[in-house]
This record gives sequence, C-alpha cells and structure tokens, in this order.
Amino acid sequence: MERCRVLIVDDHAHAREAMSEILALDERFEVIGLVASGAEAIFWTGQWMPDLILIDIEMPGMDGLETTRRIKLEYPYVRIVIVTVSDEISHLFEALKQGAQGYLLKNLAPSTWIEYLLAIVSEEVPLSRELAFQILKEFAVPSAREEREALTAREKEILGCVSSGSTNKEIAVTLGISEHTVKNHLKNILQKLQLQNRTQLTRYAFEQGLASRQERDFPGKR
Repeated sequence: MERCRVLIVDDHAHAREAMSEILALDERFEVIGLVASGAEAIFWTGQWMPDLILIDIEMPGMDGLETTRRIKLEYPYVRIVIVTVSDEISHLFEALKQGAQGYLLKNLAPSTWIEYLLAIVSEEVPLSRELAFQILKEFAVPSAREEREALTAREKEILGCVSSGSTNKEIAVTLGISEHTVKNHLKNILQKLQLQNRTQLTRYAFEQGLASRQERDFPGKR
C-alpha cells in the first residue's frame, strides 16, 4: 500500500495536533496539511489532492457536514472521515448521507483509529466485524424502551387504535379529536420511531406490548 496522504481539518489547534500524532504512529499515513476551517479544506483539497480527509463535524461558519458535501461534489474520489466527540447516531447517518466514508469518535483508542482508517483507505485491510461493532456500540442508539417512553400518553392511545385497524376517522371519533389532529399525531409517532407506515406501526405496537387488549387477545379479528 502506498502512503496515504491526509489532510486534517479542525478549528482547534490541539485537536489537529492530536490527530496528526495518532497518524504518525503508522508510516502508511502522511499528514500533508493541517487547516482550521471548511473553506480552507475546500481550497487546499484542490491544491494538494489528498487521499483522505479527517474533518471535525462542529466548526464555526461551514461545519464538517457541509464541507464534506461540497468537497464530494468537486472531488468525489477523496475519502472523508468525520471526527467528533458527539455520540449521536443521527450525526453518523447524516455524515454518510453527505458522502463521508466513515465516522470516528475522538475518545477512541489510537490503535482503533489506525485500524479503522486503514480499512477505509485500503481494500487490502477489510474492516473487521469486531471493529465495526466496537465503533457502532459507542453511539447512543435509543432502546425500544426509550423509544416507547418518548411517546406521549395520547400517542400511545393512537398507536393502540392503529394496531386494532382503526382508520383516522374512527380514531378521531374514539378519542374526541379532529381527524387532522390524528394525522399530525401519526406523523410525530412515525418520526419518533423512525418507521414508514401503519403496517410497521402495528408490528411495533405488538412487539412492544402497546397493541390494544382486544387485538392482542384476538389478532386479526375485529
């Protein structure tokens, strides 16, 4: 494997130096530049043509996600790994959506950084299942219980009605609210649970014990 030329982007000098020191542990990486902003990252990517960019997600002005999007539009070949202290899994998904190849937490061990980045830049070093799990488990994935507790009492009532096969109009009559209000509640529920439709809602209600009593005792019979 040829040496991987790396551009490091972070608005904190200490963080830039720390990342550079980690990469210095493996001779397969060569840090070619340290810059402090998204605008600088875009400019110097065009000048230096790095193989890999490590970029902080939270920077003043243009953040890491927007910088990633712009660089990928201009230089799609460049591999980008978002680096952050945040363990919000939504940030991970957003980074990948913007074109990043990976996402690293700053508190992970240097050895984990090296193994992960080698897997990103080299087809000869596949990302092991153990490492993938180690990184993913660091993210704050809400449990089913946390998701369920995030629903309001009214949303749980509506979810129970949905599981029994009630239409929006029937739910509105049952709960004494407007059909428009029911629709808005359903949008909120779907967003909170990250589900797509009523079928998935019904399945979720059964799995989490939120289906109406009649529907649990006599599934499919109304």
